[in-house]
Amino acid sequence: MKKIITAAGLAAVCASGVQAQSSVTVYGIIDAGYVGGNSRVVSPTTGAETKTTVSQFGQNAESSSRIGLKGIEDLGGGSSAFFTTEFQIYPQDANLGGNVNNGLFNRQSFVGLKKNGIGQAALGLQYTPIFNAGLATDPGNFNNLTGNVIYASAQGIAGASAGTSYIGFTARTANTLSFKTDSVAGFTASGIYTLNNKNETQTTSGATITGGNTNASGWGLGVDYTYNKFYAAVAYQALKQFTTADTASVPSTSNSHEWTNAQANGASTAPTLPGGNALNVQDNQFYAGTTYDFGILKAYAQYLNRKATSTISSGYYLGRSAEQIGLRSYITPAIEAWASAGLGRYTYMGSGSPTANFNGWQAGSNYWLSKRTNLYAIYGQTTVSNSTTSTGKTVSAGLNNYAIGMRHTF
Repeated sequence: MKKIITAAGLAAVCASGVQAQSSVTVYGIIDAGYVGGNSRVVSPTTGAETKTTVSQFGQNAESSSRIGLKGIEDLGGGSSAFFTTEFQIYPQDANLGGNVNNGLFNRQSFVGLKKNGIGQAALGLQYTPIFNAGLATDPGNFNNLTGNVIYASAQGIAGASAGTSYIGFTARTANTLSFKTDSVAGFTASGIYTLNNKNETQTTSGATITGGNTNASGWGLGVDYTYNKFYAAVAYQALKQFTTADTASVPSTSNSHEWTNAQANGASTAPTLPGGNALNVQDNQFYAGTTYDFGILKAYAQYLNRKATSTISSGYYLGRSAEQIGLRSYITPAIEAWASAGLGRYTYMGSGSPTANFNGWQAGSNYWLSKRTNLYAIYGQTTVSNSTTSTGKTVSAGLNNYAIGMRHTF
């Protein structure tokens, strides 16, 4: 249940005066249950197959557990100020300081202004246009089990057990200015500009270079359209990081990093630019998705393309594309089900130019006990085939993931 803290409630903890039009909402999700999975991966060097099985009472299968605060203040004349701060939590961890999950994870933190009839702008750590467009057009609502080729993820069993890959797009950026327009004739536009540049005097001591430029910037745009039961969204984002103090003239896994974030990784044997904080990379990403509500069910179609190129050498890059279709429907007023299937391909331009084809599918169901509480069951599977390594060998891998749990929103 959402908790509204009015001005009277805040008076005890706020030294400054708060207008009667102000409010703060405490919200969140707790998701826990049984999580299991199996993976297999064939070694590209020995040909030996390694199998892993996981069975545990886990967490965050359907939704990432979180707690947040969001507030709004009416400034008059159709204007308002707003903020959101949201942190991911792990119900099975012994302390909020973090065990293996490193404690509270900052999902969103921003402040902004809104004008009715025009739109809004905000500053802080925020979701990207592709994340917002994808969430609105994904049949599985971006749950955290494997099988979704657009939002590659896994729970309980590590994605690295079936090779290593990173999510198909950047979900959030810090140091970001965003905007979103109000709807005009069914169209809504949004965008981001992220900027985090640092320039220092560059010094050289032997083979060591320090200082110089450490620049991270980028932009993204999104447009969506609604007409009766039809919805479509398109988004593009281009993110760049360049560090001049780099002694290596050849790109490698230590000096060229994808622009990614702390989302769960998927499963694939395709070699990739390593994930983590962006380093020496131009990361271009495109997404298109659509839905149509037939009444008895809603149909989904999605396409995603990403190319992350080293700024040290344009011949070193990772390409990933995927397409997916799905359905979601209420079978009864209390039982909801969905299914999706998709395929894609990795292209890695480096030593030996490795490639990989992959496919995945997922099915799940919710049983709603109330508007805020549901039981769920989800199964997903991802398979990688015809994957070639830098030595020219062909390998394969597979991962399945399943969960039965309970989710409560408040």
